[in-house]
Amino acid sequence: MTSFDPSAIKTFRFISYSFNEEKSRAEFCYAYDNGPRFTEHLTFHQARLPTDLMLRRAFFRALRYLHLVLGVSYYKAAVPNSIRIETSPITEQCAHFFDKLYLNGLAEFAYCNQLDLRGRIRFPFSKHSTAIPESFKLSNRIAIPVGGGKDAVVTIDALKRTGQPLVLFSLGDFQPIKEIARIAKLPLISVTRQISPRLIKLNEQGAYNGHVPISAIIAFILPVCAILYGFDTAALSNERSANSGNLIHNGFSVNHQYSKSMEFEKDVAQFFKNYILSDFNYFSFLRPLSDLRIAQLFSKLSAYHSVFMSCNRAFKLDRRKRLQNWCLDCPKCRFTFLVLAPFMAKNKLITLFGANLLDDMEQHRGFDQLLGVSGFKPFECVGEIEESAAAFILLTLKQKDSQWRNDCLVRRFKTKILPGLDNPERMVKTALEFSNLHQLPDKYEEVLRAYSGT
Repeated sequence: MTSFDPSAIKTFRFISYSFNEEKSRAEFCYAYDNGPRFTEHLTFHQARLPTDLMLRRAFFRALRYLHLVLGVSYYKAAVPNSIRIETSPITEQCAHFFDKLYLNGLAEFAYCNQLDLRGRIRFPFSKHSTAIPESFKLSNRIAIPVGGGKDAVVTIDALKRTGQPLVLFSLGDFQPIKEIARIAKLPLISVTRQISPRLIKLNEQGAYNGHVPISAIIAFILPVCAILYGFDTAALSNERSANSGNLIHNGFSVNHQYSKSMEFEKDVAQFFKNYILSDFNYFSFLRPLSDLRIAQLFSKLSAYHSVFMSCNRAFKLDRRKRLQNWCLDCPKCRFTFLVLAPFMAKNKLITLFGANLLDDMEQHRGFDQLLGVSGFKPFECVGEIEESAAAFILLTLKQKDSQWRNDCLVRRFKTKILPGLDNPERMVKTALEFSNLHQLPDKYEEVLRAYSGT
């Protein structure tokens, strides 16, 4: 097999983007130096490009910036020192936005590949470039991105009670998402992403590989969909734990969930208003809540319990490798089971997952990671260390007839970890309280407070 040497690549090129109206398919092209060329496609199912000239201008402007975000998957395979944009120049402020997104969004990738990207990522800009967003009234509708997990279900249930027009959005064609849409009785916007096969081959030949900020990619697909399908608001379901990084490495914070963090949310919401659509709203509806509090709310939504799924192995791009059930051996399975355990009937939770993860001593190393006892918080979308501790505390300190108290990992927590915690009752209270650190418009904060009882 031919080998690929990332160090031989000097320049990453953003070549072109286009849209085929007949197929409702966007094409994005990239290349290294004068060599390997990559073409990625996004298909917007059942979409039609508006005829209004202002809307069309906004649409192609949104594609322009989506082109720059999607490029992160191809840039990372070689991380060259030079970046070239061959479409149209961007402003200096815009370049700084993408510098920051690539640097922080690839922080986990850089850590795992023993790379330091500081000072390497420099998007070119023109001091003569200008950008004026389109200003027009979008359709009064809220889009809720759905990934198959518990968080979006809580957002759906809360916002359905407001009576506002809603639509669900998904990137990819996954059964749990279809089932959630069916139960919610809401329309589903589906976008299919086809990554360049050449990238997959390069990964097998020695290219750098690893985590990319997928939530940033989804974020930039949303204004494109706002124009194609008609909505003016994207209500995400990112909780406050996404703000917490996994570790500090060489003075730099590495956060698996950077593109779900409030820092990114602030940046990208302002970017959309400055560069694409001045009337498009982007925020996380669940930002004031912890994963533990969201799990408590989700535990009451029994209609969705048999169809939700958080295990990443059920969402692999290769359909042949997708699992239909929880894998029971990953951080997301452990964390989801743990935060639901204090609020759901034991027999029901075990039936949903297919095993009792809290009564399996082979799982103790994984739970120790979630608790910060060993190593750092796993590179997964899991909650804060304090939340995991709070969940165990609830299982340990609840009434004497607690259904979980005799499980081996609960007993282990009680004897080995609980004695070292300062004020465990306060830890639980903090984990369940409503945070004021959020970007929610007032009317949505009122909705969430009323829904969550805080």
